[in-house]
Amino acid sequence: MKTPSKQPKSSSMTHEEEEEMLHDISELQDQVQQMSLSQKLTEAKINGVESKIKGMEAKMEDLKINLKTDLKRDMADLKIDLKIDMEDLTNFLQ
Repeated sequence: MKTPSKQPKSSSMTHEEEEEMLHDISELQDQVQQMSLSQKLTEAKINGVESKIKGMEAKMEDLKINLKTDLKRDMADLKIDLKIDMEDLTNFLQ
């Protein structure tokens, strides 16, 4: 048994309405594309900022290590200088 074929429905849209709809669809596609590009640009900027932050964190860690090293060295030098000064003062007082 064959299925009866359906008659195609006639479009109730006028040619101008179809043109307007196609124009609206085109505008929406453009907007979506612009939003997508904007989102990609924003993501790229965020990635750049994150990279800069990581670089700054690394520099801060290096500074912290260098500061500790310099401070230890300076304290050791001061300790030696103080010991020498104390010996000189003791010798002078004797």
